[in-house]
Amino acid sequence: MKAVDGREQDYEEWRNNNSDPYGRAIFTYAERWAEMLESLIDKDSDVEKVIAENAEKTSREADTEGITGFMYGEAVGILALTWKYGEYLRKWHNSQYNYDGDGIVNPAILHIK
Repeated sequence: MKAVDGREQDYEEWRNNNSDPYGRAIFTYAERWAEMLESLIDKDSDVEKVIAENAEKTSREADTEGITGFMYGEAVGILALTWKYGEYLRKWHNSQYNYDGDGIVNPAILHIK
């Protein structure tokens, strides 16, 4: 996974502090997802397009742990902050919830009408 320049140590520290099975699953999922997208980005330099067209599919393919909505949201947050292409992923993710502001939409929030 290609980290944002200068954030490699932050990422490693964050990852190492999440060594329990639940926390580790979030990081392995995030890494697997990023690597799948990177392999597609290497073939087509239009990062925004690659993510828009492939993030959902690769998200499902990367999920070998059976992640929860909370875990997915955490993975998006990890990638948004530390991955070279994280800002593109954050914007794509937020657009799935019709939100274009700062931060990351939490998909684990339940809305009852």
